[in-house]
Amino acid sequence: MEAALMEPVLVLNRLWQAVNVIAAKRAFSLLASGHAQIVHAEDESFEVFNMMDWVDFSRHNPPAGELELVHTVKYPIRVPRVILLSVFDRMPRKEVKLTRHNVFERDKYTCQYCSKKLPSEDLNLDHVIPRHYGGKTTWQNIVCSCIDCNSRKANRLPHEAKMRLIRKPSAPKWRPVINLVARGKKQEAWKHFLDIAYWNVELEK
Repeated sequence: MEAALMEPVLVLNRLWQAVNVIAAKRAFSLLASGHAQIVHAEDESFEVFNMMDWVDFSRHNPPAGELELVHTVKYPIRVPRVILLSVFDRMPRKEVKLTRHNVFERDKYTCQYCSKKLPSEDLNLDHVIPRHYGGKTTWQNIVCSCIDCNSRKANRLPHEAKMRLIRKPSAPKWRPVINLVARGKKQEAWKHFLDIAYWNVELEK
């Protein structure tokens, strides 16, 4: 398979909100079926192309990089960096996986008992309600804690250890950009459509 077909393409819903990142191969399929259009950003302006117009644009505006171009039997086509769905106007409903990294992100690398912000190697995960009390491993029962607070609390409830949470833990909201970051590099052409606040991922409700 041509390497350019695996290049990442940002997907916008009908409201121009970033909802996913897909491979160029899938993007071309959506374009060919008429389910999407290409959004080309240049300077501070945007131009929308259908598939045939994009082919013509590609012929007259060849890209510099090899991964920017897909070679077909008839003509080379530029790899789109952003596509706009014709119908879909919702945000996808997904859940954030409960992982150590994501808990640290939600809690901003801050101990939820003493408020100290620390590097990940100096942090632990704590079950607010200990497992031997029936506490489950859920977003509502797992918090980021420093090693000292974790040791002090041990297998007790917070009030038994005379400790208090600085905020109630909850499941974070899923953000499309969490998915985008996980899939790799952010393209320069995406910056117009991804609010900078999204990259400073806010996971709390």
